[in-house]
Amino acid sequence: MSRTLEITILSCENLRLNKRSIKKNTFVTVQFDASSEVCITRVDSDGGSYPSWNENFVMDMPLHARFITAEVKCKTITGVKNVGFARIPVSDFIGGYVPENQVHFLSYRLWDSKVNRNGVINVSVRVKVSQHTSSNSTSLPVAVKGVPVARNGSSRVVTGIPAVWLNCQ
Repeated sequence: MSRTLEITILSCENLRLNKRSIKKNTFVTVQFDASSEVCITRVDSDGGSYPSWNENFVMDMPLHARFITAEVKCKTITGVKNVGFARIPVSDFIGGYVPENQVHFLSYRLWDSKVNRNGVINVSVRVKVSQHTSSNSTSLPVAVKGVPVARNGSSRVVTGIPAVWLNCQ
């Protein structure tokens, strides 16, 4: 089993290679823990140290996945060099009180191979809600999570994070 994620690689900030600002030819690879599925962005040839892609991927995330690994790389004359990587915890956008199908805009510190800070990567992640359809192509109603508004038979619900006040005296 898996969940479907929509991951958008937005941009990076302040990238360096050998302590020098990057001039061009950066790209990003994205994959789950030890997954064989790898998505690769196009090469940004003129973004320099602040490249942008705004590239969207739809990936099936295994239920046991704990991290998404994003690696920023740079094409040079001598080959492909690793610029930095970030491990994005799945718990940052799944679980808790956040509803599914919500877009999360996230920024993470990039670390180079010597475990030094090397810029920031900006991404957005959305857990796609599964749409169930039966064999005759009619949609089944999706269960709504929430608290009923009224007891008069209304089907409306309130969703959100409840406020709890404690009287600590």
